Amino acid sequence: MRIVITQNTTLDGRVEMLDDWFDPSNQDEDLAAELMRQTKREDVLLLGRQTFEDFRGYWPLQTGDTTGVAESLDRADKRVVSSTLTDPGWQNTTVISGDPLEAVLEMRAAPGRDVIITGSIQLCHALIRAGLVDLYRMFTHPAWQGRGRGFFPDGYSVPQLRRTEAQTFAGGVVYAAYEPLAGLGSEQDY
Repeated sequence: MRIVITQNTTLDGRVEMLDDWFDPSNQDEDLAAELMRQTKREDVLLLGRQTFEDFRGYWPLQTGDTTGVAESLDRADKRVVSSTLTDPGWQNTTVISGDPLEAVLEMRAAPGRDVIITGSIQLCHALIRAGLVDLYRMFTHPAWQGRGRGFFPDGYSVPQLRRTEAQTFAGGVVYAAYEPLAGLGSEQDY
């Protein structure tokens, strides 16, 4: 399977939401359609514990969701990395309590489509440092936060990337996907 990080980010590359720049219920029709297109390639949704708890506390409660996201997340094969969580409390969820890098290596070697990681900044940074990411998807919002953790870990030498997709949306969000060029960025700065 392919390991894909999908993040919402600000113009200054911040993914940690310290301000009010992202609202999952405020998406234009084309953006929602793009997200659902990407979800159709997803076999596994991999999350860190905090992001999982945020999702679990929000999406199952969205009974009037017309985008299909809530229903899609309920059906998804969700895996949560946690050393403390024992009962995930959300259907179709498996807890990964061991080494997350080993678990990702196993998923990467398995047949299938995409393993999507979103939010989960600490987990994403570990995967980036280990050179395990096959595709970076960035949904850049028209906001400048000026603080908070970035898409890439501080001090990390970003490998050369090749853009594979790009699209703009009416609400000002710009989407771009990048893959690392072969042989660059693997296991550096770890």
